[in-house]
Amino acid sequence: MLDVTRLTVLVAVARHGSVTAAARALHYAQPSVSHHLARLEAETGSQLIQRAGRGIRLTEAGRLLADRAEEILGRLAAAESELAAHTGLRSGRVRLAAFPSALGTFVPVAAASFAAAFPGVDLRFTEAEPPEAVRLLRNGEVEAAVVFEHLSAVPGLVSSSFAGLRVVTVMEEAAHLVVPADWTGDRLADHRDRPWIGGCERCQERLRIACAAEGFTPDIRFTTDDYVAVQALVAAGMGATTLPALALAAHRNPRVRVVPLPGPGRRISVAVAGDPPDPPGTAALLDHLVTAAHTAAAGRLVLAVVDSGFARP
Repeated sequence: MLDVTRLTVLVAVARHGSVTAAARALHYAQPSVSHHLARLEAETGSQLIQRAGRGIRLTEAGRLLADRAEEILGRLAAAESELAAHTGLRSGRVRLAAFPSALGTFVPVAAASFAAAFPGVDLRFTEAEPPEAVRLLRNGEVEAAVVFEHLSAVPGLVSSSFAGLRVVTVMEEAAHLVVPADWTGDRLADHRDRPWIGGCERCQERLRIACAAEGFTPDIRFTTDDYVAVQALVAAGMGATTLPALALAAHRNPRVRVVPLPGPGRRISVAVAGDPPDPPGTAALLDHLVTAAHTAAAGRLVLAVVDSGFARP
């Protein structure tokens, strides 16, 4: 029978691209990773990795086994969550993925209240932008994911990237123009001749659409997803940008000026896999996330508090 630990090592090597990176991610010594790979090759009777210059790469057999191993590990994690139901949330593990500005605002509040209510449950969360968070959720590496999508002109439209998942909106947040404190002009078009700072590809596309609606194409000269760095660049006079409400709630540079923008912003949701009822640990975490999100949404930066529809456990 294949050893779960060795399958975990193979998946880590496939995901991170090297023995060194896999060892770092797993908090193993590098020789230990090499040992597990050698034992796994002996167990399977197949060559799973091969040298490629100074590094390694997976063979066709290695890639096949790594793909199946991801499925197996995801199912094992799901089994762990289901078994936790029999302990009345006195033990078990719940894992969450969330994007940075959610981690900088309402997620820690939810985590603290969850930990206080269920001290025996191992709560873990990791930073991930929505595409990566969705991948982790589909692979069974997390039980829930806090995600966002830019609001469409079509009410209630949900991105196809969430297909097959249960996605429940908890708030909608406004977009804001962010400029140096001494710049005048409250519209995007007022800064058409200035440089701009963009974020991820999806955020840049949203910025271009908003600017096109005001008759110009932004000259995006700097790109970063770090909302602290973005505001520092703006404060230094390096350009204008737009930021969502949660990013400004998580960090506000005193040397920038912020103007709410009309039109659609972002929809913040919690995504889970599978039909209800959720495992107790997941259901409890969802309840705390919804409560914390609604509390955060009570500020002026959001557009609306949305009834989540999540039932309390």
